[in-house]
Amino acid sequence: MNLTSPAFEHGKPIPTRHSCDGENVSPEMTWSDVPDAATSLVLICDDPDAPGGTFDHWVVYNLSRDLEGLDEDIPPIDALEDGGNQGVNDFGKIGYGGPCPPSDTHRYYFTLYAVEDTLHFAEPPTKQDVLDAIEGKVVDKAQLMGTYTR
Repeated sequence: MNLTSPAFEHGKPIPTRHSCDGENVSPEMTWSDVPDAATSLVLICDDPDAPGGTFDHWVVYNLSRDLEGLDEDIPPIDALEDGGNQGVNDFGKIGYGGPCPPSDTHRYYFTLYAVEDTLHFAEPPTKQDVLDAIEGKVVDKAQLMGTYTR
């Protein structure tokens, strides 16, 4: 599988537009080569450089395996129009929360998982809830990393 974004290249800066210093809108994501064994897709964005440990910025799950990406500026709602769902980030909100490091340069990893399952939760899940639910069901994954400096 391949994961890219028209907004930034792997290892390069994420535009301010997608951060708390800008409009804080999710970047467009595109992917390809989803395995036939996948039932759904999960997209997670986190920052391993946060002072208190890894900080979760975006949790998206139950994306159709037939999708080829996500548009920019996904609204902060649980149930998406395409049938996917969003979980709770470490800002305590549903949907995307952009880079907002206290200082220095941080890395932001967008990881796409191809999963042999559809996930069900009573409440919007955290990243850990989703990772626990897909354990042993991941058939492939792809990653894109961007940086942000304040």
